[in-house]
Amino acid sequence: MANVPDGVPRVLLLLSGKRKCGKDFLADALLQRLGTDRAQIVRISEPIKRHWAEAMGLDLAALLGDGAYKERYRRQMIEWSDGRRQEDYGVFCRAACTTIDRPICIVSDVRRQTDVRYFREAYGPETRLRTVRIEASEQVRHGRGWQFQAGVDDVQSECDLDGYAEWDLVLTNERPDGVGELLDRLVQLVEC
Repeated sequence: MANVPDGVPRVLLLLSGKRKCGKDFLADALLQRLGTDRAQIVRISEPIKRHWAEAMGLDLAALLGDGAYKERYRRQMIEWSDGRRQEDYGVFCRAACTTIDRPICIVSDVRRQTDVRYFREAYGPETRLRTVRIEASEQVRHGRGWQFQAGVDDVQSECDLDGYAEWDLVLTNERPDGVGELLDRLVQLVEC
């Protein structure tokens, strides 16, 4: 079993989905709904981007954002991080989890089966693990700025969970007026 950080959360909510499906948007909205006194967001990509920013002299805040700057380096970050994961599949999950200090932890960017495996092994029965797949059509994702990129959208970091079937909840995030309903369902999943 992987090493568990000291601050074991009561609930771990793992969010997964394709680029521009709205994972970060829903994670941020859910955090607002739950409150920062009892919930927090953890991003597996944060330690990857932090390393990349330090190694390459890049702007970490821009890499953590949702813009063209990050997209310029995405493929290189994927390739580098895949090499690190071959050595230790949980390296980035473990690094991201060092900041957990709230009873509810939202992991906003689960992308691989090994990510789910890490959380199941590390947090086991002490924590209620909930897995959520967020979906949106390519047309909707295009409207949010997504464009297919070879080497990004057709590799493990985007496709490894496509065939995963053990989701606790699957949400379709396509209607701006449907966000409240999606948040209600997420809160219900966290609170049950």
